[in-house]
Amino acid sequence: MNIQHRLNGTTLHVGLIGELDESHAAFVREHLDEMFEKCKISEAIIDMSELSFMDSTGIGVLIGRYKALKNKGVRLFVERPSRAVDKVLSLTGIYKIIPKIC
Repeated sequence: MNIQHRLNGTTLHVGLIGELDESHAAFVREHLDEMFEKCKISEAIIDMSELSFMDSTGIGVLIGRYKALKNKGVRLFVERPSRAVDKVLSLTGIYKIIPKIC
């Protein structure tokens, strides 16, 4: 699992590369929380175009980050999920709380 990020004004762009499953969830959670805490942001965009797999543990990571950011008034978006990840996110209904952008 690789995580890339860049800050553009008050928007944090995060790219997840690899697989977001139980074996990588803690690493991703800690890394995202650290970035969210360190940066003064109004929104975070998670690019999932290079995420090849995500299971229910990954959904939990997203939901947890959504709740933490919502409490701070920060919006969270999912960007360009891969086909496999988009299917999982669509089936779970997560787009009702975390909008997908292209």
